[in-house]
Amino acid sequence: MPLFKTARLEMFVEERGQGSPVLFISGTGADLRVKPNVLDGPLAKNFRVIAYDQRGLGQTQKPPGPYEMEDYSKDAIALLDKLGIEQVHLVGVSFGGMVGLHIALQFPERMKKIVLCCTSPGGAFASFPFHDLPDDQNATERAMQLMEFNDLRHTKSWQENNSNRVEAIIQITESRLINDHATPEYKRGYREQIRARAEHDVVADLEKIKSETFICAGLYDGIAPKENQKILEKIPHSRCEFYNGGHLFLIEDSKAWRDIIEFLGH
Repeated sequence: MPLFKTARLEMFVEERGQGSPVLFISGTGADLRVKPNVLDGPLAKNFRVIAYDQRGLGQTQKPPGPYEMEDYSKDAIALLDKLGIEQVHLVGVSFGGMVGLHIALQFPERMKKIVLCCTSPGGAFASFPFHDLPDDQNATERAMQLMEFNDLRHTKSWQENNSNRVEAIIQITESRLINDHATPEYKRGYREQIRARAEHDVVADLEKIKSETFICAGLYDGIAPKENQKILEKIPHSRCEFYNGGHLFLIEDSKAWRDIIEFLGH
């Protein structure tokens, strides 16, 4: 599926699979050109998965800022309108989960079940402050700084004693880079996302969410820590599960996707 001109902006959209539609919303800086992604995994073997590059990222339009969280939630609804989908399951990962929370509050009639992966409600329970990282950091520098937060087991001493593992993580990070991620336009879109993320706060409204919600996260995640997941349990019809991994638990513990698929399928 190519670029889609919605009522709000031109969006790059891909979908795969059959069955009930699931809107997948990805995390900070995500780009569908980076493979493999959710469309290559088990979710698309069980549902019609619709994924897209968010405003300012990937091959989607990068309009002038500033961007707000409401922009991202309205973009998602504009896409559903364009596709003619009235109601959808939603899976949001990290920043995508933040967007999912705003959608659930602003457009409850459009949501079926919601899965929130390694995300945070903001405010006093915000995720790691990406907005505090230096603007001029390259991907390798950012990966090194975030290593012990992405997985709390990867302490400085662990890194010193596991240089081969550290090098492998860096190589994976660099292999997933796209050339235009270094362009001023892409960097502007990324910064706009980070600025919007810094203002995210739905803590006081969690009890208003109506959709049945599955909260899942990694046991060793320092980006979206355990206490943030426990606060999300204020959502009335919700349950929370932790898996063996850090912020990337979805690719570290295969049980996570099995549980997500089971939740959405019943």
